[in-house]
Amino acid sequence: MPAHSFRRDEEGGTYMKIEAVLFDIDGTLVDSNEQHVAAWLMAFSEEGHAQAPEAIRRQIGKGGDQLVPALLHDVDAAIQERISDAQGSHFKRLYLKQVSAFPRASDLTAAVYRSGRKVVLASSAGREEVDHYSRMLGIADLIEATTSIDDVERSKPAPDIFGAALGKIGVAPEQAIVVGDTPYDVEAALKAGVQTIGVTSGPFSAAQLMEAGAVAVYADVADLLGKLAQSPLAV
Repeated sequence: MPAHSFRRDEEGGTYMKIEAVLFDIDGTLVDSNEQHVAAWLMAFSEEGHAQAPEAIRRQIGKGGDQLVPALLHDVDAAIQERISDAQGSHFKRLYLKQVSAFPRASDLTAAVYRSGRKVVLASSAGREEVDHYSRMLGIADLIEATTSIDDVERSKPAPDIFGAALGKIGVAPEQAIVVGDTPYDVEAALKAGVQTIGVTSGPFSAAQLMEAGAVAVYADVADLLGKLAQSPLAV
């Protein structure tokens, strides 16, 4: 039988097996955040609401339903929806093919799979992008389930995506852990009752991820894999 890592049950003080690892994708497994920023810049400018790149970077990790209102508080919902739709279109048309996997991303997911735990992709992106990245990473045969914005009403930092993932695989929140690169991953996971390992391969620092509530932070997935035996994913 494979070894498992454990987390403390907040109520009883006992330890629970981690049965599933929920991976964010953009900025965690694939290097796509700057491509998303570029597509957002185009989409906002086309509607006459130009944004500074850093303002968008601070919102990366959210889906369009959460990102656009955060930057345009008093703009008509129809305009917000057009901006979100345009970003998705620009990203797929101009930037998706530029995205590459982070080093050792596939190896980390394979190590989790070999440990006997369920591998789940849980992203605020659309299903088409999630499926594309699964093929690009070569991990389709390792994945137990995927969730995307197409499965839920609200993207991160709402807990819907992680909640839907847990429902698909039949695993309790205390028996799962998230790997993500933004405070919005951490916030969404905590709302769903799940702990998070942070990686700083996105636009946020270790301090920001820890402040949001991450239980551990690594430079990237290669760093996490290299320190796996001492990590919350110890196998």
